[in-house]
Amino acid sequence: MTLLREHAEHQFAEELEQLAQADDRARPPNWKLSPQAVALYLMGCKLNNGFEITPKYIGKQRLIEIAIATLATDRALLLLGIPGTAKSWVSEHLSAAISGDSTLLVQGTAGTPEEAIRYGWNYARLLVEGPSMNALVASPVMRAMETGAIARIEELTRVPADVQDTLITILSEKTLPIPELDSEVQAQKGFNVIATANDRDRGVNDLSSALKRRFNTVVLPLPDTADEEIEIVRVRSESLGRALELPAEPPALAEIRRVVTIFRELRSGVTEDGKTKIKSPSGTLSTAEAISVITSGLSLAAHYGDGILRASDLAAGITGTVIKDPVQDRLVWLEYLETVVKERDGWKDVYRACREVTG
Repeated sequence: MTLLREHAEHQFAEELEQLAQADDRARPPNWKLSPQAVALYLMGCKLNNGFEITPKYIGKQRLIEIAIATLATDRALLLLGIPGTAKSWVSEHLSAAISGDSTLLVQGTAGTPEEAIRYGWNYARLLVEGPSMNALVASPVMRAMETGAIARIEELTRVPADVQDTLITILSEKTLPIPELDSEVQAQKGFNVIATANDRDRGVNDLSSALKRRFNTVVLPLPDTADEEIEIVRVRSESLGRALELPAEPPALAEIRRVVTIFRELRSGVTEDGKTKIKSPSGTLSTAEAISVITSGLSLAAHYGDGILRASDLAAGITGTVIKDPVQDRLVWLEYLETVVKERDGWKDVYRACREVTG
């Protein structure tokens, strides 16, 4: 059976094994690697034996070091940023490198129940046996406490406030009470929590002051430079193309640069040269969206073209990403096409393809 997407600890198993063999620094209890080796795994390096560790995060190393140092203490980690800044990606790889298991995951939604963070019950056994440990269904957080591993909670600010606050006792006392059994689960050394939240959702279910104090917050920003963002998009889109077995050539840097330039200009409200102010659409237009546009274009080029990524393959993805509000965003996009793209040297193909799709 071929998996569509392997967990990080399986996909990068060889890298983790090589790092573990070369890692001679002190490791916190139950950590698979030292904090220094975890940082090398995230940022990439070449080991003394010549083995290449691929970068998982392209950005400021200090942010990753702060995140790792936090997880080595009794404070939980909150990764904050706008959608598409690799919060989930970083969370998964931190868990894989530290615990060797990135699957202890709670996906936060408006309907996430308290049982997803604490525990639930197997009601068939509960009716037959009554309350017992055998009838209890452990949550990912509870399993992480029992094994001294990292638990991940995605989109914490989407979780209802009363459910969020079930974390307070877990994070402060490192204990999960089970009053039905007059018992508790105490966290083993190595246990911690990585939560993610995005800036756009702060007002949905903002964290209480009591819960905020249990977290150290690391803000993951958008890439500082266009070159940095282009490299992220190149690496991830090539990786996704291989995983999806798309019969297309790797995307040309020129096409990636044009997509990234469009998104950066629309995000910032000014052209790359700083000479023309433009309106910004309602969407995020993050690096993650740029990766999605390139991957979608590769699929079009592979299955309905000659396997070479061109502007015509990208136009629909760019337009669909920019136009979230069919009225206001469409006006913003058309104005940008006419005032910026149409006048830019070497971009006539982008203009024609996007106008054809936009109408």
